[in-house]
This record gives sequence, C-alpha cells and structure tokens, in this order.
Amino acid sequence: MDNTALFKVGYGLYVLTAQDGEKDNGCIINTVLQVTSTPLVGVIAVNKLNYTNEMINKTGKFNVSVLTTETPFSVFEHFGFQSGAMINKFDNYGNMAKSENEIIYLPKYSNAYLSFQVIDAIDFGTHTMFKANITNGQVIGSGESLTYAYYQQHIKPKKPQTATKGYRCNICGYIYEGEPLPADFICPICKHGASNFTKIT
Repeated sequence: MDNTALFKVGYGLYVLTAQDGEKDNGCIINTVLQVTSTPLVGVIAVNKLNYTNEMINKTGKFNVSVLTTETPFSVFEHFGFQSGAMINKFDNYGNMAKSENEIIYLPKYSNAYLSFQVIDAIDFGTHTMFKANITNGQVIGSGESLTYAYYQQHIKPKKPQTATKGYRCNICGYIYEGEPLPADFICPICKHGASNFTKIT
C-alpha cells in the first residue's frame, strides 16, 4: 500500500471546539462533512487521544470553525500540538466568541462556523466519528477556505533533515529515532499513528 495516495484525497482544516461545564477546549481536525440536507446532518472524525473527543462524548455538542488560507502556523501549534487536558487553551486567548449554543468559535482566521448536536457516535478504533445535526451556522469572513494541501505547501514550516535514521511524521514533522517504528506508535505531538510516518532514507 502506498500511503501517499491518501494525500491526494481532499481535506480541509478546522478548529473543533467543545465545552464541559466551565472548561472550554479546541483541537485541529481535517474531517468535516455535510452528509444530508433534509435533515441537515454532518459528520466529523476526532482522534480519541484528543481531550475534545472526551468532552463531546460527555456533552453531545460542538462547534467547527472553518479556517482560511490566512491562518498562521501559530494557530496549529496552539490547538494541535498541546493537550487541553494539561492546559487551558483559551486562557488569555483573545480571538474568540461564543455562538448560540454557548460554545466558543474563532472569528479570526475563519470564514464560517457551524454548530452541531450529536445524534450518534461510531467507534473507528483510533478515532470517533460523530454524526450530528447541524443546528446553526454563520458566514463570518470572506477568506478562502484552507485545504490540507495548502497548509502543507504554504503554512507548515519546512523542517531541515536533522536525522539520518528513523521515521518522520508526515503531519507535524516529529522524528522517531529508532528501528523499527512500532506498529502501534502514536506521534507524541500530533497524535497520529504509525501509518502517517515515512522512513528517513
């Protein structure tokens, strides 16, 4: 299997936000789909290691902010490379607002947000797919929606080859130094699995 074939599938990049009591959290995801229009239903996929996954399983609601090509890498570092279980990602974070469901969305670097109410959760091993009613949505900007390909080509910093042996995460650039890469290895930075690593040659 040539895993790079999967990179040809189109993806966007989004900030997924949830709330549990007084705790707000968010993470980066790349799978958001509208699957029907009557009723208005969408699906998202979230890594089970993300604290946001736990919050959605508990509360059954979430928001998705649609990022634009103007989004700086610092947003991905903030929401994708650290865990909300360890820190409060919205402590002193200035670029935020709350929608009708009282969950945060990001008005800066987003062109729209959508609100969801979960109707089913499907276990996909490493990820949970949440099937949810789309309860609200607003256009909040005019920027072009960010694709995963654009992020890879124009936003993600180019990392120098600092190791001659090991495996590099195709998502965040983390390098696992060792041989072989364990089949169940999870990237400590972006939480993706071994299938997303490429051997350094």
